[in-house]
This record gives sequence, structure tokens and C-alpha cells, in this order.
Amino acid sequence: MASSANPVWYLIAQSDLMSKFVLLVLLGLSIASWTVFFYKLVLWRARSKQLKNALMHLKNANNLEDVLYTASKFAHTLPGYLLTKQLAFLKALLVSDKGPKTSLDDRDWDLLQIRINQLLDNVLIQEESLLPVVSISAAISPLLGLFGTVWGLVHAFIDISQRQSADIAVVAPGIAEALITTVAGLLVAIPAFVMFHLLALKLRSLDQEATKLTGRFTWIVHKTFAKKVEL
Repeated sequence: MASSANPVWYLIAQSDLMSKFVLLVLLGLSIASWTVFFYKLVLWRARSKQLKNALMHLKNANNLEDVLYTASKFAHTLPGYLLTKQLAFLKALLVSDKGPKTSLDDRDWDLLQIRINQLLDNVLIQEESLLPVVSISAAISPLLGLFGTVWGLVHAFIDISQRQSADIAVVAPGIAEALITTVAGLLVAIPAFVMFHLLALKLRSLDQEATKLTGRFTWIVHKTFAKKVEL
């Protein structure tokens, strides 16, 4: 009665150790994918909100003191980290052996932009951590399912040869046990594929918001030192 009420669980229980191992691996990949998906979704939503709020503060900023205030206000957040590092880059360029600089030449501007771009790249690489878990799950789950199916079919045909009967009642259970791993592989791969692309879109949006923040910082710095150059 239990087997007829739960045919899938019955097939899993009747499968051999290799098929059960494949199903266990697929279950682990599914749990890992969903965990990474929800973790990144919650984390990036919070960081996106922080970046937008910091950008709103910078829109009213007119000098580096305002930028420093915004960096301190958003300390221990992604925008606070970005602004603090960029202020450190700027400070390093303004300090020279001959004393503090009152302006930045073309070489200094290029160097500042290179460092800012490197900073954004490093942040993006850090944010991409754990995404390969979802990508790998989407890629290998169908292959694992296919492997389990082929393995099950081989054993099903061996069982048929031993029984010396090709009756549907003999063939069907073994084939069904084999195909259950293909179904499991697809059930893991399809959501993981969708999750990966949703996370990729969210990461692209986060990168754009971080770029806007650094662009605003660069504009304020350029505006401040452009005035000094004119003097």
C-alpha cells in the first residue's frame, strides 16, 4: 500500500547504491544552489539599497568634506568601503616629496582612474564568490542524471537477461528506477540555471550602482581640483 501511494520513493528505495549516491549528490547540489541563491539575493538587495542611499547623499555633496562625511556615515558597508578606498587613493596622489599638491595633472588623473577601476574589479570578483556553485549545479546535474540512468539501464538489462524474460512487468520497474535519476537531474538543473541568470542580472545591476557612486566621487574630485587649477 505504501509503495503504491508513493511510487517515487518506492523506486528510490529499490534502486542500487550507485543510483542512490547520484541522487544524494544531486540533492546536495540542489540544497547548495538554493542556499547561495537566497543568501546572495538578500545580501545584494541590502547592498543595493546602501549604494542608492549613499549616491543620494553624494548628489548633494559639493566638496571632499561632504564625501568624507558620507564615507563615515556608511562605514562598514559597501559604499563606505568604496569611498574610503577612493579617498585613500586621492590622498596618496596629493602627497609628494615637495609637499601637498594643490592640483592633479593628467598622469595623476589617469592613475586615479586606474586604481578606481581596479577597486571596482576586485569588489566585483568578491561579490561573484559562490556563484560557480550555482553554475556548476546547472551544468553537471543533467550529466549526473544521465549517468545514473545509463547505470540503471545497464543493471536493468542484466536483470532481464538473468530472468530471461522481456515482459513489460519485468522490464518496466528497472527502467523506471533508471529514469528517476534523469528526472532528479533536470529538477536540479533547471532551477539552478534560472537562479544563475537571475543572480547575474542582479550582480550587473549592483556593479552599475557601484560605478555610478565612483563616477560621482570622480566628478566631485575633478570639480574641486579644476577650480584650484584655474587659480
